[in-house]
Amino acid sequence: MDKKIFFTTFILLLPFLSFTERWVHPAVEMLDISHNAPFVNLSDGSLGTIDADGFRVSKDNGKTWSEPVPVCKGLDVEEPASYYLLRTKNNTLVFVYLNVTDKKFNWDETKKEPKEGCKLEVWAIRSLDEGKTWIDNQCILEGYNTNFFALIQTRTGRIIAPFDHLTSNPGRFMICSVYSDDEGKTWKRSNWIDIGGHGHHDGSMEPTLVELSDGRLLMLIRTSLDQFWQAISENDGKYWRIIQPSGIQASNSPGYLLRLSNGKLVLVWNQLNPEGRVFQKSDLSQHTEFPSSWHREELSIAFSDDDGKTWTKPVVFARQPGGQLSYPYLFERQPDELWIIPGFAFQKMWKEPLPLKMKINVEKFLNQTK
Repeated sequence: MDKKIFFTTFILLLPFLSFTERWVHPAVEMLDISHNAPFVNLSDGSLGTIDADGFRVSKDNGKTWSEPVPVCKGLDVEEPASYYLLRTKNNTLVFVYLNVTDKKFNWDETKKEPKEGCKLEVWAIRSLDEGKTWIDNQCILEGYNTNFFALIQTRTGRIIAPFDHLTSNPGRFMICSVYSDDEGKTWKRSNWIDIGGHGHHDGSMEPTLVELSDGRLLMLIRTSLDQFWQAISENDGKYWRIIQPSGIQASNSPGYLLRLSNGKLVLVWNQLNPEGRVFQKSDLSQHTEFPSSWHREELSIAFSDDDGKTWTKPVVFARQPGGQLSYPYLFERQPDELWIIPGFAFQKMWKEPLPLKMKINVEKFLNQTK
């Protein structure tokens, strides 16, 4: 989302913040890698990533990286959750990204509406030779779209990613998914998910999704309504027709949902309130229609063994009082080894960056946090 708008939010929240040192749960290990997300496991067990210079490979679990192979222009490497990399079952690499080349965002505060010409398109490009060359660079969703938290391939072979999309009258965000049935060569769009709202950080925003054990898709959606909303697709993301509150309390911040290789679902997010106290809601009229919680001081984690019907008790595993740890990225490097990287990690909300890269052994973590 727009950093200037969020800096304004930080100034307004200053009276409510208390600054102390960062804390990380003792069951969490630090991750020794020299690059940021996203990552992909390659066919030979090595690790791949893309940055502003191109595609790189690491043979030592992320400590050192190869020279880059150019991929595309238009990446904002300082904006987390703005691009993802996927390796398909047929060994095609698919890269989906927000293209900032012609980015434009203007908001009319008098009308509380986006001005004409707002633009942040979603593009996709792919490689058929595991990163040596890249083809079919194309726009797959026009208009103004922001951060997203999934790029997956389902059991049918369909590639799917969820996005929010700025609309007007009233100004707000709504959700869709884009999908490909030919290894990322061509793309289609689903129906829109719209839960209303009014503001440049209101509506249905910054979605994450997983495939469930029965083949349905589950999407969790950031809202300003004190919880995630959820959507279910029964036809692989072509249509979303079951849309309802999820019951998972959350602040006005995104989460990341991932299916692990053992079948468990894992969710990392910012809960509605910090442990032991209530986070005062902010009445930011241009942001949201009603007062909203912007709590981002703690990251919590929960697991589900029944496709999200029930969840383990949320465990706070990282805390930055007065600052923020938000926009999480999850990656299963190998079975039972989960990498967790908050894209925004600041000591004072939007100031004094202090990166944090973590990993957990899922089984050990669950045993130690019972």
